[in-house]
Amino acid sequence: MNRIKEVLKQQGRSQMWLAEQLDKSYVVVTNYCNNKKQPSIPILRQIAKILDVDVRELLVSTKS
Repeated sequence: MNRIKEVLKQQGRSQMWLAEQLDKSYVVVTNYCNNKKQPSIPILRQIAKILDVDVRELLVSTKS
């Protein structure tokens, strides 16, 4: 699972904006944000770069 939707909200950015930055369709980004599909590692790194966050901030920790 990922936290892309939460990070976008924290930054006041939209899924449409991210789709444009990634040159992906809105549907693809919405699927990432709603955890219906997970981005590949290279795409996740690209998202982190666009959002100017550490890639780990986009992931849900697997340890408590």
